[in-house]
Amino acid sequence: MASFWESPESVERFAAREPDVRLTELIREYPNPSKVRVLDLGCAAGRNAVLLAQWGFNVEAADGSEAMVAKTRERLAAIVGTEDARRRVRVGRMEDLSWAANESFDLVVALGIYHCAESRREWDRALSETSRILPLGGRLLVSVFTPETDLTGQGTRPVAGEPHVYEGFDTGGRHFLVDAAELDREMARHGLLPLEPTRTARPKVDVGRRVSANGLYGKSRSTSRG
Repeated sequence: MASFWESPESVERFAAREPDVRLTELIREYPNPSKVRVLDLGCAAGRNAVLLAQWGFNVEAADGSEAMVAKTRERLAAIVGTEDARRRVRVGRMEDLSWAANESFDLVVALGIYHCAESRREWDRALSETSRILPLGGRLLVSVFTPETDLTGQGTRPVAGEPHVYEGFDTGGRHFLVDAAELDREMARHGLLPLEPTRTARPKVDVGRRVSANGLYGKSRSTSRG
């Protein structure tokens, strides 16, 4: 059976989503997009990668799902060409960015991806890798689910002995959940400090609760933690 992320239904549902509103506002701050290298981490079906390419950013994208990567390449091909789309978009996990050099991206877009970590180790490694590929002054746009989130309406369950780790999501597996204040503390451990107040969003949904912590961080110092 195909996983949640590989199913055609999930791919099409994510492809139909509009670009992130915060990202749409943020990219207006860059006067020369072609000189800005951006990584869309956890690109899903490409809603934000497409926006970045349309604006002329030097965008690359990565996702752990082969089906999501294929859809992103298909959509980017219409903008940058088939070969360039294949080069720019790759299958890859957030905790292993070994293909990217140190300080190689000016902006990392990580919307709805870090909370997919299933353990403290995976979470720490993902943040460490993101910090590594950002230069001083580089920026990170983040959105993660908080412990208030209940996507199914049937409740979630904290995993005994593993702080911040919860079960009970429609995607399967575990999620690493933190609130806005904890997200700031976690980012600071990796040299990433808030550039504006980190906010909590509670949009209306038909089932359950979807609560996220949304932050914009800047690389303030190098760090060896991970």
